[in-house]
Amino acid sequence: MGKSTLFNRLVGERVAIVDDVPGTTRDRIFGECEWNGKRFDVVDTGGIDPDANSRNEPLSIGSSDFIDQIRLQAQIAVDESDAILLLVDSQSGVTPADKEVAQILRRSQKKVDGVSTPQIFLVANKADNVQKMNMVQEFYELGMGDPYAISSLHGLATGDLLDDVVSIFPEQNEDEDENRIKIALVGKPNVGKSSLLNCIVGEDRAIVSEIAGTTRDSLDTEFEYEGNDITLIDTAGIRRRGRVDPGVEKFSVIRSMRSIERCDVAILMIDATEGITAQDTHIAGYILDEWKSVVVVVNKWDLIEKDSYTMQAFTEKIRYELNFMSYVPIVFISAKTMQRVDKVLPLAIRVYGERMVDIGTGALNRVLRRAQDLHAPTSKSGKALKIYYGTQVRKAPPTFMLYVNDPKLAHFTYERFLMKQIREEYEFLGTPIRLVMKARRRTDY
Repeated sequence: MGKSTLFNRLVGERVAIVDDVPGTTRDRIFGECEWNGKRFDVVDTGGIDPDANSRNEPLSIGSSDFIDQIRLQAQIAVDESDAILLLVDSQSGVTPADKEVAQILRRSQKKVDGVSTPQIFLVANKADNVQKMNMVQEFYELGMGDPYAISSLHGLATGDLLDDVVSIFPEQNEDEDENRIKIALVGKPNVGKSSLLNCIVGEDRAIVSEIAGTTRDSLDTEFEYEGNDITLIDTAGIRRRGRVDPGVEKFSVIRSMRSIERCDVAILMIDATEGITAQDTHIAGYILDEWKSVVVVVNKWDLIEKDSYTMQAFTEKIRYELNFMSYVPIVFISAKTMQRVDKVLPLAIRVYGERMVDIGTGALNRVLRRAQDLHAPTSKSGKALKIYYGTQVRKAPPTFMLYVNDPKLAHFTYERFLMKQIREEYEFLGTPIRLVMKARRRTDY
């Protein structure tokens, strides 16, 4: 039908996965579009196929398991929207499914001040030449008004469509708060990322199934929590590189990696029944490569037989495997029973706060002087490293510029020692810190 193709064109990037196989989109995918000075959210949904359960042909491989949930997700999107784009295929003509969906949408409309809402726009897609544009007249029988003949693939006539869509939106206040905390849920397939998202937001925002790989796109959910504007990003599970199937799953993993790039805090989820695995440490490495803050969440804790030392032993194992992230907090939860789920979001917000800490130059240099008094740098070829002073040059992550006599004299073990000394004064919970050595010049005095 081309819903995801049109979605990607409207938001200006390949956010939703596009594939020739029907049923590729399962969850609601959110994006933002701006047209004629108006900004609005766009939602891509799974296809509403009223007769899917009665046919032997599944929507796609494995999608028949999710037909009811896909339909529910689409219905939620309809209920929450101000405008609906009903896409039909101009090449296929009017189908029984089109008629049924049109009837469903008509039933969803309500009268507000004499106007039906949400307003429905009938969009005949794949009309990429004059002949096909003339064929869209048959869609009048759906009783949804004038059809818009477009080509979402080539962008033909999409501007005319958007002109009419934004005309029904009220005037907007441009003074919008953009300081949102972006939190990504990442991990292997089937560790409970979507279940945790649904627990946090209090609704079935994402499809949950025991079948690994249910989530294919990275899903953004925006909400407010205790005065903080949050964007929660659910991602597809990241398998080991050699086990990623080509096609849709490969693109899903790419989306997950991009979600790590654009988040502030990554919640790394680990399956308690499997323990921490090599793939978990690989994903942690990806997060560190992007200098993102981290909270480790051990899910399915309700399935573990425990005694007084189980949590301590599990924690020590994680600390050992993630020795390059000794600063990360760890919380044990069960998304199924809601055990300690209420601690996850406050902890992630706290970690975000640590990411934004700004240390004054005087305070930083007191830490550096004390560190050098405690352990002077070792000499190299008869010449020792000298740290003249340091200053914090950025946040997110906290980055410190140290002016020295020769950066080549800085051994990585001494850099780790300095970072440890900084953390003893300023915890930077869950947050990596960076040290940059720079040779002092005359102009730096």
